[in-house]
Amino acid sequence: MSRVGKKPVSIPAGVTVTVGADNVVTVKGPKGTLQQAIDRDIIVSVADNQITIGRPTDQIRHRAMHGLYRALLANLVKGVTEGYKKQLELVGVGYKAANQGNLLDLSLGYSHNIIFEVPNELSVVTAQEKGQNPLITLEGIDKQLLGQVAAKIRGLRKPEPYKGKGVKYVGEYIRRKAGKAAGK
Repeated sequence: MSRVGKKPVSIPAGVTVTVGADNVVTVKGPKGTLQQAIDRDIIVSVADNQITIGRPTDQIRHRAMHGLYRALLANLVKGVTEGYKKQLELVGVGYKAANQGNLLDLSLGYSHNIIFEVPNELSVVTAQEKGQNPLITLEGIDKQLLGQVAAKIRGLRKPEPYKGKGVKYVGEYIRRKAGKAAGK
């Protein structure tokens, strides 16, 4: 039995949840509106300021989707009330980040700068303080989109294990390797 799926999602004040045709759940809140299509086998009901998720049988497929869709709906509710934020850090000599609106200009040690277009649903802010590594802050209400964009930016220059240079999440631990052993 799915322990995650059984737990109802509470709806805070100021948030409206509607289940439309074709099992499409729409969540409206102070920060915006999000939609999630739910599998036709999963039963979604909204009552008493709570969203409850049900499943028709105990098949493996139904059990897996039960917890998945509950977690996705909880992410939608949290996104329209609080929003999500991810920070990336550029570690390396000469690594820079600048933005003009949603265009991110990255200098990551390649022969050319990388121009990365951030989707309009997200906001991007870059910061460079003296003595600190450049920071890129991404904010938005859609957790899936935010994570995907952050992963794409990180994938432009992944942190390497010898010096730790590259684009990493703030707070991410990079496993370090020892370099070459000295000669005999």
